[in-house]
Amino acid sequence: MPESLAPQLRRRLEQGLETLEASLAPAAVDDLLRYLGQLQRWNRAFNLTAIREPLAMVDRHLLDSLSILSLVRGPRVLDMGTGAGLPGIPLALARRDWQVDLLDSNGKKTRFLVQQKAELGLAGTVLHCRVEEHRPSRGYDTVVSRALAPLEQLARWAQPLLAPGGQLVAMKSARLGEELSALPKQFKVDACVDLVVPGVDGVRNAAVLSVADLNEE
Repeated sequence: MPESLAPQLRRRLEQGLETLEASLAPAAVDDLLRYLGQLQRWNRAFNLTAIREPLAMVDRHLLDSLSILSLVRGPRVLDMGTGAGLPGIPLALARRDWQVDLLDSNGKKTRFLVQQKAELGLAGTVLHCRVEEHRPSRGYDTVVSRALAPLEQLARWAQPLLAPGGQLVAMKSARLGEELSALPKQFKVDACVDLVVPGVDGVRNAAVLSVADLNEE
């Protein structure tokens, strides 16, 4: 990434964070930009993401990931199907007090994640497996996903991974009406939030789901 572009990227990120009303320490902003630089560098060889223009990566990767920050509950978080670490790494850098585990079945992507975990000092674990194979010793307070699968499938994958009272936060780029109506009865919809991400056009939203108490009246 050209050094001459660094001030522009920082301004874009800081302005976007202000729009999102996400207040981060300067060190967290530094780490987000370090991660972005590494993502662009690895992307040349490993094709981790289709987005290659650095300013677009600020908007569509960093800011998009952080648009759900206020919806996520820690301290134990799982990013299911994280790919290149999105939204998990930006969330982990914004909240160093959380353990954000990163799960993906793609070997080249998990190699990148292991490197970033070491370089950025992240507390979470990189899990190279399919989500159906992961059985943690303790459940997660929040499972997050970003455009991974239909909502019904995400809910079924997340259910055995959640701690009591845990939630799924599913990021989507389409209206959720049909997907919500297809949810099995054991899931309840706690919130549907329209996400307004600086520099990102089109529909962006998040569904927050939890396991319903079927004994409730």
